Amino acid sequence: MSTLSRLARAEWGPLYSTVRDRLVARRWRAIPVTLAAVCLTAAFQYVQNQSWGYQFVQNIGCVRAEDPLGLSLLRTPLSLFVPALDLPVWGALAQILLVFGIAEICLGPWRMLLIGYAATLGGTLYARLGIELGPDNWIGLPASDAQVVDTGPSAAVVGLAVYVCWRYRAYATGAFVIVLMVVEVLVKNNLAGKEHLAAIAGVVVVTVALDAAVWARQRVRGGTSGPRGPGSGGAGRGSGSGLPPMRS
Repeated sequence: MSTLSRLARAEWGPLYSTVRDRLVARRWRAIPVTLAAVCLTAAFQYVQNQSWGYQFVQNIGCVRAEDPLGLSLLRTPLSLFVPALDLPVWGALAQILLVFGIAEICLGPWRMLLIGYAATLGGTLYARLGIELGPDNWIGLPASDAQVVDTGPSAAVVGLAVYVCWRYRAYATGAFVIVLMVVEVLVKNNLAGKEHLAAIAGVVVVTVALDAAVWARQRVRGGTSGPRGPGSGGAGRGSGSGLPPMRS
């Protein structure tokens, strides 16, 4: 049991401590953006299930690969908060509250939004590429998927989960999330599953870009000869931990 405890502390200790300390200090004030996202998602769920509101939600937040690219890009930010009609809304709300909340505490609201939207945008753009490649390509999609309504927070949730695990060195957990997404595609080869993998790829691109920017600033300042590893993204550092500091 002691070995399991040591492994758990090594995997989740820094992440758990950060979340716990922040919530103890500020309670619900620690996650204002997450709470706003939960309320917005609940509001969209209510409105789109009303006869007078369905088309309104479609017009401002529903993305399909067959839509013009410019229109899809305009709708993508709000599409993250429009729950899929064929899935229980409590699942989307639980995902946002848990994963967005942890990400907001660990990364801060702006970086959380950046990563979440990068993951969502990666999925949205992949859908167009996949349909262009066609079902005969292993990363392709059938033409019928162009008409699928592509909404919900799942791509952002997957991307944020992987990013937070990377930054807080919970590598086994992050790898487990990725394996689950691969298994999802193998078991049910559909648009949603492949978009989750595209979301992870989008987060990897953003991570590399952020690390490159940090490395460039450090080189200009003469403070280091190279990147400092997985915990080094973002401004400021905890003393010797390589992890992001607590947000004020």
